[in-house]
Amino acid sequence: MKSLAIFGTSSDAGKTTLVMALCRIFADRGINVAPFKAQNVSNNSAVTIEGREISRAQCLQAEAARVEPSYLFNPVLLKSHGNSSVQVIVNGLVTDNQSVVEYYQKIDGLKEHVKYAFNQLQQDYDLVIAEGAGSPVELNLLHKDLSNTFVANTFNTKNILVADIERGGVFASIYGTLELMDPVMRSNLIGVIVNKFRGDRRFFDEGETIIRERFGVPVLGVLPFQPMNIDMEDSQSLSNYRQRLDDVKLRIAVIAYPGLSNYNDLDALMADPELHIEMIHAYRPLTDFDMVLLPGSKTVIRDLHWLKHQGLFNELQHFDKPIFGICGGYQMLCGQLHDPNALEHDHAIVEAGLGFIPDDVHYQQPKILARGDYQLFSHDAIKGYEIHCGRMAKYPLYYQDGLYSGTHVHGVFDDDGLRTNYFKTINPNYQGYAYASYREEQIQGFADMVADNLDLSAILEALQAD
Repeated sequence: MKSLAIFGTSSDAGKTTLVMALCRIFADRGINVAPFKAQNVSNNSAVTIEGREISRAQCLQAEAARVEPSYLFNPVLLKSHGNSSVQVIVNGLVTDNQSVVEYYQKIDGLKEHVKYAFNQLQQDYDLVIAEGAGSPVELNLLHKDLSNTFVANTFNTKNILVADIERGGVFASIYGTLELMDPVMRSNLIGVIVNKFRGDRRFFDEGETIIRERFGVPVLGVLPFQPMNIDMEDSQSLSNYRQRLDDVKLRIAVIAYPGLSNYNDLDALMADPELHIEMIHAYRPLTDFDMVLLPGSKTVIRDLHWLKHQGLFNELQHFDKPIFGICGGYQMLCGQLHDPNALEHDHAIVEAGLGFIPDDVHYQQPKILARGDYQLFSHDAIKGYEIHCGRMAKYPLYYQDGLYSGTHVHGVFDDDGLRTNYFKTINPNYQGYAYASYREEQIQGFADMVADNLDLSAILEALQAD
């Protein structure tokens, strides 16, 4: 079976969720399928079975495919480090912090890692579904590309183009992309998928005819708009969350500093009908909230500076209700943050934290990458993972005393028992819900919607053709 690649007419066209859906659809048909993205740019990552770090998006796709995530699924990951620099992660391990210019100067050396990963997956799986990045026709960037033309040409993938009708200009975006598309990519194009359609599907019948007859490319499906409330990939996607505010028991302020990372820690909270989550992007009084959550941060010290500049640091110091910190947010609750080797900042620095936890943070290499079952807050076997350079001598994993709690472990609120017990201490009327079941419903429901609106037989025929 040939490999498949999903490209988009733009960023946020729906490539990630479409790959996720196709992984579940083909897995349900008994096909051993693996997701792949040569290069991802995201501060949301997770730890694989090998103890490596990859994008959360590829972990979601692996979950949909019912396979363990591997570093092979995302051989190159870039994390924003501020001031036009990136942390470069190759095969799941940090290699360097580089300026964007330096990264592009060295990009040819990364192609061998992409080739190795893709070739290994082709040997291990029946089908590899690759996700492109942004648009495949950014002409000034083609020679710097890893995820689009390079994948399509190197591995001779069968290709699908997905277009977002919600943003407008869908015909121009499809036509322009087809006209500018690399000849090899174009020759292997199976068809186009129109995504995020709202309203009566019959109103696009003429549009489908135009694409098919005037543009000369089949329309494989028109997918209705259906938001995914799990594993948002970036801050833009975060705005797509839809809260189910049926019976609100608690109002929670989530501090959305500029370096916010690992948004997936919010998934179980955003989906909870008893919790009203509000993202705090600038100063405002916090007295109306029942608790504050400090989530992960890719640039902890820089985000501490932001808190102080905004006036939120002082607001938090006078907040007399529960505060919970996760990873970088956990570190902000401590006394002093020591970064002698400039791992978290532009230069060596010691920064004062909020001082709620009687411990200091010291940033050191190598980065801690771990996953498994943790004993946290008197709960056994909490599944989660760690990704951090900060070390704490007294409370390396978690802390809880009075109003202040936190942990270095991501995913703690996914655990129904821990989540329910914690929020019951704030409001005894809180009931809780089964997050794992909700998450599976989101994945399967989205995949079923795609299957109902897609010409799967045409895709399978193209993948199985000689």
